[in-house]
Amino acid sequence: METVDNNMLDVPQEVENEKEMPANDANLVEETEKETQQIATKEERVDYMSLTKEELVDALAGLLEKPLDDIKDEVAAIKHAFYSIRKTELEAEKAAFVERGNEESAFAPMYDESENRLKELLAKYKELRAAQLEAQEAAMQENLNKKRAIIEELGKIVDDPDNINKQYQRFQQLQQDFKTIGAVPPADDKALWKEFQAATEKFYDLWKINKELRDYDFKKNLEIKQGLCEDAEALAEEKDVIAAFKKLQLLHDKWRETGPVVKELREDIWKRFKEASTVVNKKHQAYFEERKGKEKENEVAKTAICEEAEAIDINSLATYASWDEATKKIIDLQARWKTLGFASKKVNNELFARFRKTCDLFFAEKAAFFKRMKEESAANLAKKHELCEKAEALKDSTDWKKTAAALTALQKEWKTIGPVSKKSGDAVWKRFIAACDYFFENKNKNISDARQAEHENLKA
Repeated sequence: METVDNNMLDVPQEVENEKEMPANDANLVEETEKETQQIATKEERVDYMSLTKEELVDALAGLLEKPLDDIKDEVAAIKHAFYSIRKTELEAEKAAFVERGNEESAFAPMYDESENRLKELLAKYKELRAAQLEAQEAAMQENLNKKRAIIEELGKIVDDPDNINKQYQRFQQLQQDFKTIGAVPPADDKALWKEFQAATEKFYDLWKINKELRDYDFKKNLEIKQGLCEDAEALAEEKDVIAAFKKLQLLHDKWRETGPVVKELREDIWKRFKEASTVVNKKHQAYFEERKGKEKENEVAKTAICEEAEAIDINSLATYASWDEATKKIIDLQARWKTLGFASKKVNNELFARFRKTCDLFFAEKAAFFKRMKEESAANLAKKHELCEKAEALKDSTDWKKTAAALTALQKEWKTIGPVSKKSGDAVWKRFIAACDYFFENKNKNISDARQAEHENLKA
């Protein structure tokens, strides 16, 4: 057999059969992916349910400037929040429409510019996603074709054992090319990887590439994997457990890309790397367990706030003072809500929608009450002005007995009229009482003068 050039670079995959490996790369990847799936990663998210429609539309416009792969969940959250608001608006519009005496079936929503903008942005997002997916699918298919071509060429190399050593550098380059080519369609990935592994194993196993080259590869791979172990162990001290977990996934990717070590060390080196990974994974899991507990506490607290808000009996609020007191309570509940963090994703939006609906109903009823009071106050003011006019028309009368009775009747009627605003009430009352006082002062003066004259006559 020919000797091998000592200046060889990186080495490809294992020599030994899969059944001889205590933990091969394929198993490593599957275990890593399984652990990753079991740990639900949750990123900090914006509370879109607290934004207005216009803010939501602006937020969506801003998101479309970011990479599409990073905004899928946020786009869905914005859409949900927007149409939660829109649904409440449409219910209010329909209710007002029916209250005006119209048939519900004849209701047609008013044009909403924010909704129109939202639909345009969602259509744009859909187009961008479609184009992205089409491009990704095309790229993955092209990558699949490239990788299959590499596997085919590897097959030709191992089919020519007489020139195997001369082909080593080409074999090495094909390995590197295979690793650097991007993703392939998921349905083909596993089978393609197995084909590639089989081809590289044949290169070593079936045609017995020289031991010196294998030893060189094993040594180099051992150095790389020892470094990966050290990096994984260092992540245990990382304060940001989410960042540490993400870095760990990158280390696992590098482990997968790295070839085997000498058989006697494979189990130990893998055990060391796996133990370091377990520490990081447990810290990551503990972080989210704690976060889950806090989210449950927030769920209980937010549910209690909803119940307190819903317990306010709007129908019993019949005075300005009672409405002011209830308003202070609602505002206090809103302030308490803002101090709480997120509940679980499953119920957080539902709780916010529930609380917001209660608050919206409260303030809508309050506005209706104040409007009704304003209208009643205006009607009462008109009635009082009418009494003022009647009193002013009688104040100069000298038919003392009849007019006194009439003004007394007007005063009694005044008491039956409901309240008006303080500013208007003071002015109209002064006007009314001035007319009454004017008459009764003249009446009293007249009676006094008559008595004086009678007294004078008696003296004479």
